[in-house]
Amino acid sequence: MHGGHHHRRCHDQDDEMLYLDLKKLKVISALGRGAKGVVFLVRTENGELLALKAILRSSIEKKKKLGSSSDGNEYRRICFERQVLASFHHPLLPKLHGVLMTDKIVGYAIDYCSGRDLNSLRKKQTEKMFSDDIIRFYAAELVLALEYLHNSGIVYRDLKPENVMVQENGHLMLVDFDLSTKLPPKSPENRSVSSETKPQIKPKKKKKFGFFFKRRDSGISPDDSVQREELGSNSMSSESDSVEKSNSFVGTEEYVAPEIILGDGHDFSVDWWCLGVMLYEMLYGTTPFRGANRKETFYRIITKAPDLTGEWTPLRDLIGKLLEKDPRKRISVREIKGHDFFRAVDWDTITEMPRPPFIPELTDVDGMKGNKEIDVESYVQGVFKVGEEGKVENNRKSVTSNCEENRRNKDVWVNNHPTQIQNDNFFIF
Repeated sequence: MHGGHHHRRCHDQDDEMLYLDLKKLKVISALGRGAKGVVFLVRTENGELLALKAILRSSIEKKKKLGSSSDGNEYRRICFERQVLASFHHPLLPKLHGVLMTDKIVGYAIDYCSGRDLNSLRKKQTEKMFSDDIIRFYAAELVLALEYLHNSGIVYRDLKPENVMVQENGHLMLVDFDLSTKLPPKSPENRSVSSETKPQIKPKKKKKFGFFFKRRDSGISPDDSVQREELGSNSMSSESDSVEKSNSFVGTEEYVAPEIILGDGHDFSVDWWCLGVMLYEMLYGTTPFRGANRKETFYRIITKAPDLTGEWTPLRDLIGKLLEKDPRKRISVREIKGHDFFRAVDWDTITEMPRPPFIPELTDVDGMKGNKEIDVESYVQGVFKVGEEGKVENNRKSVTSNCEENRRNKDVWVNNHPTQIQNDNFFIF
């Protein structure tokens, strides 16, 4: 494995980490791409199928050089993500199977989910919506996954259907912890931010938020000059688990919580807001606050009540409580699990349910010989070279236009590199 030991930043876990040899992995196909990396389906020497996320090393180092106050911050984010992955022991969260470092790319391998993401599954449904019973199952699993993260001190901060995968057994798996951060672990008995110390959200604070952040594919990240120092830090203050907050601006436009837009600091409750947006989308087939552009979307998030059309149901009631704009009044995990919508849910056994609503078709593992024509390093370089060239033009487009443009171009990002990808199986996350 070339270049495997020259630029390690996660020194505290290097001795324990399993390093993968790219030469010994058979690349089956490219599964999709995100803001930073490309995900490949690979097979190990023992026949195990894994999802390998590969990130272009030069793009990380370029950002490092550009950010005057962000020495090594991109590395810290990657290290943080792989450290939290290594810590997970939960059926709804991925297991880290190894990390990869070469002169050109860095990356890691996690469980492969053959059912793709929840957004793709929703779009296959009649009228692109789920029934209440199906929503109940998926919502309950998401509640358990978020509860586990919060009890581990992790705020997820980017819950959206594209980050929720369907495992081979039909159960969910939460992936992509790039925007997550650590706060002191949430006490089961208390809110993570006390009402005495948390500032009230006041819409009259008209911050010109459009200048403080930039679009990053489907996600939003702070400008390079305002980096999230808490990522990857293990020296968090733990004087009180009722007052710690993060002031980072992160999330995805249609899912971001009001307190993040207003810059008042945020805590674990931002994840419950995102869950509310997801449940709304699963029920109605669209997100509740989407505007014609980012500015309008954010204005609606801050000021507009969700349009819960239809007769009153426990699900609509729960969505309304999750989409409470004041995080101090937003429903807590204890209240969520005790809500009428989940009355019939057995929280101790739901992850062991033998027949979830959707079981993916069996992958033809025997027919997967590996695509020797895909060179992971040059493939990733090609994707992000094209991405950089189109960046200025793409920034002029609306969110919708960007998504459509990406989907039209998804099979021609890399010239002269056959992908063997069907349109329906490649996703942008």
